[in-house]
Amino acid sequence: MSKSCFISVIVPVYNGGYPFVCSLLALKQTQFRDWELIVVDDGSTDKSALIAQKFGAKVLTTEGRKGPGEARNLGAKAARGNYVCFIDADCEICGDAIAELAKTLKASPEIDALFGSYDDRPQATNFIAQYRNLLHHYIHQQGKEEASTFWAGFGVVRSSLFHSLGGFDTQRYSRPSIEDIELGYRIQQAGGRIYLAKHLQVKHHKAWNLINVIKTDIFDRGIPWTLLLHSNKSYVVNDLNLKTSSRISIVAVYSLWACLLLAFYRLEAVIPSLVFISLLLYLNLDLYRFFYERRGVVFTTRAILMHWFYYTYGGFSFVLGTLLYWKKIFFTKTFKIFSVS
Repeated sequence: MSKSCFISVIVPVYNGGYPFVCSLLALKQTQFRDWELIVVDDGSTDKSALIAQKFGAKVLTTEGRKGPGEARNLGAKAARGNYVCFIDADCEICGDAIAELAKTLKASPEIDALFGSYDDRPQATNFIAQYRNLLHHYIHQQGKEEASTFWAGFGVVRSSLFHSLGGFDTQRYSRPSIEDIELGYRIQQAGGRIYLAKHLQVKHHKAWNLINVIKTDIFDRGIPWTLLLHSNKSYVVNDLNLKTSSRISIVAVYSLWACLLLAFYRLEAVIPSLVFISLLLYLNLDLYRFFYERRGVVFTTRAILMHWFYYTYGGFSFVLGTLLYWKKIFFTKTFKIFSVS
């Protein structure tokens, strides 16, 4: 039987390209020695597997496009580490994050899972990519250190716990979605402790565009997350994306659009519009100040409008997800009634 190690770093990749090379280069710079690198090729048509081999990684293949959840599970089965650490192929660790990760885990053995965040200097320079990654960075930096969920962009789980829970749910999430969030909820329900390590960061290379963002937020995150929250009310906590201020902001932004529409017919509707604008600015003031400090007034102005648009389609995702949940409940109850009769 092969000797165990402290951490197994698992990188799922599909046509990784230049960001994948950057990810591997950063990993190989670590001064920590008690670790292994496992790359799982998820049906790439480029040379990702060959590149990984040249970096000394143990390379596995899903033998077709199976999704990151399946790839991570496959890597975890072959892992020798006491902990399995997942890093996305388009993420480049900042500094010696592997050594810092090991130091944190050894200093706090009670931790069962841990995750970090994106840094505030994303690689892609277009506005949407900058906005998206800075928003993610801010949300994680403001989150509670005693976390209730998980993030697989740069996250680690105790191997024994990961396997006892069956890993990522690939039956429900066969494509990139909220498989890491769902795993985090199961870890917490099993009594595991999850820690948000704000100092452990990765540089994200993905060049988001508007269509990618909307599609991902609605179909890969908003709707499935809503379905998951309805299935277990204990998952709803005042943290990260589910903060009370965010939920109030969604109501406020829809009220704002309604008032602006009404203002075409009744000019006095402009007054409540100003009230809702003020409320949105107040609720999100710290975020907008963060944008201003990092990117200046022009970026912040654009980011505020984008953020309100985000709340708009986020609310739509919740409504659609709720309708799908009720539809599922209705048909389930109807089926049971006819089965009994």
